[in-house]
Amino acid sequence: MVSVGIVMGSDSDLTIMEDAAKIMDQFSISYEMKISSAHRTLKRTVDWVEGFVQQGGKVIIAGAGMAAHLPGVIAGACVVPVIGVPIKSGALDGIDALYAIVQMPPGIPVATVGINSARNAALLAVEMLAMADARLQEELLKYRQKMAADVEAKDNALQDKLKAAK
Repeated sequence: MVSVGIVMGSDSDLTIMEDAAKIMDQFSISYEMKISSAHRTLKRTVDWVEGFVQQGGKVIIAGAGMAAHLPGVIAGACVVPVIGVPIKSGALDGIDALYAIVQMPPGIPVATVGINSARNAALLAVEMLAMADARLQEELLKYRQKMAADVEAKDNALQDKLKAAK
C-alpha cells in the first residue's frame, strides 16, 4: 500500500517536489509520484485521487505554481489530508500560488507550506502518519535531535574560529 501521493502540475515542478520524495525515502515511507494537471488533465487527476484513496493512500502532497489549483482540486475530490506546496514561478515568484493554495473556501482545507517548501510538506506528512505509527514517531524524534546536534556543532565550530582569531 502506498501511503503518500506526491503530485505536481508540470514536470518543471519536479526539481522542487523531489525534496518530498527524499524525505519519504529517508523515513522509509512508500509513495507514488505523479504529474497531473488540474486544468489540462482534470479527469485524469480526479481519477488518480479516487484510486489513490481507494487503495488506502493516507496523505497527498500537491505542488503547483501560478494559479495553483491542483491542491484544491485534489482536496475537493477526497477526504484525506492534502498539503499544498506553492511553486515559485511566473511574474509574482510564487506569491500567487501561495495565496491560491492558502485561501481555500470554507469546508475544503488544504494545509499549506512555504513557497518551494516540499521538504516541509513531506515532514508534515510524516508527522500526520506518525500519529498512528510509533516507529515514525521515534524516527522523527531522532531527526529533530540530529538537527539540534548539527546546530550545536556549527556553533561550536564558530566559537572555536572566533577564539582562534583573537
